[in-house]
Amino acid sequence: MKKLTLLAMVLLISAISYAGGYRIALQGQKQLAMGHTGVAVINSSELVFFNPAGLTYLDKKFTVSLGANAVFANISFQNEQYGWHTEDNNSVSTPFNVYAAYKINDWASVGLGVYTPYGSSVEYPTDWEGSHLINDISLSAIFFQPTLSIKLHDKLSIGGGPIFATGSVNFNRNIDRSTTDVNGNRSNVTIDDSGITAWGYNIGMMFRPTEKFTLGVDYRSKIDMNAEDGDADFQNLPSAVAGQYQSVAFDASLPLPAELSVGASYTINEKWLVAFDYNRVYWNAYEALDVIFSNGTESLNPRNYKNSSVYRLGVQYKATPRFILRGGYYFDESPVRSGYFAPETPRNDSNNFTGGFTFKISDRFALDASFLYVHFDEVDESYNYYQENGQNVPFGGTYKNNAFVPGLGITYGF
Repeated sequence: MKKLTLLAMVLLISAISYAGGYRIALQGQKQLAMGHTGVAVINSSELVFFNPAGLTYLDKKFTVSLGANAVFANISFQNEQYGWHTEDNNSVSTPFNVYAAYKINDWASVGLGVYTPYGSSVEYPTDWEGSHLINDISLSAIFFQPTLSIKLHDKLSIGGGPIFATGSVNFNRNIDRSTTDVNGNRSNVTIDDSGITAWGYNIGMMFRPTEKFTLGVDYRSKIDMNAEDGDADFQNLPSAVAGQYQSVAFDASLPLPAELSVGASYTINEKWLVAFDYNRVYWNAYEALDVIFSNGTESLNPRNYKNSSVYRLGVQYKATPRFILRGGYYFDESPVRSGYFAPETPRNDSNNFTGGFTFKISDRFALDASFLYVHFDEVDESYNYYQENGQNVPFGGTYKNNAFVPGLGITYGF
């Protein structure tokens, strides 16, 4: 029973920590099509997320944007030394976003955003070589953000508001590399927790020295997601402990890192606009995850993430009064250090290519479309901190992964 308790501690750590290595950047169809730039781009209520200070510069009294994406991710793992080769089951996730903005007067605007900055799913074949680390996981986190924007001057504005976050996770893995029940079925555990809530904030500033040139700064605070009294459902345990072992309650805390974004946009002429954003993500907040169990046992699982940067470039071309084309690129650095590469977050540096368009159906309605292709650099890495019988047991190999992400949205304004 003691052995199973220790193994369960490691399982629960990995289940919660999935969000720590995965930040999904799909917070608006217009902005995603432009390389996910937007800190200094004034075009819709998507500014609630990208830079709330810009809401006062929108030319409409009221505007609302809503959209969703489908994430088709492919993950391939192999280890030539042991002859292992595994691919995930191509699970699909559907992050969404809704933004609304209302101009109270010439110097004040309010807004509301509901969006999913953390959320995905990974599903490997049951009992694959790394099943002691993960079989499958489904994670979702939804942010609710009310916003106030104030124009201090014709050329300068500020904005911000609180963020309420709520999340859930469902996770399954085998308890170790070999334990089975009397029928040979691998012993495993499923974690299912929901209703995890926390608060943060977002503030921004926008400066427009000329009508063509815009500068923006936006800061999103760290948010600590605290899970309390989580439960684990163990299956296929050996008969010697099946009647004795009960699910263990636990408390844990996961930091969603702070982000600082700066950007600039320039209107070249009536048809062309270019934008550049730089994002700094403070992943160093994720050093380890403390898990405290109801029996008083505490476990520390090292992650040791490093701060990372994202470099974004976007362009917009107004082909006709009703049809606008967009394109972009961004390079996203991985926060994962060597030796900490776990298969539930197989993320390396990535090159990201985007495109899309807006078609104005009428003076009030517009259809927005985007597409993102994510190519992660191939990496030969391992996770060296899985413990079994008091020993670190490394697990690693070569990971290849990419993602195709189409998206659709609608914008309404008057």
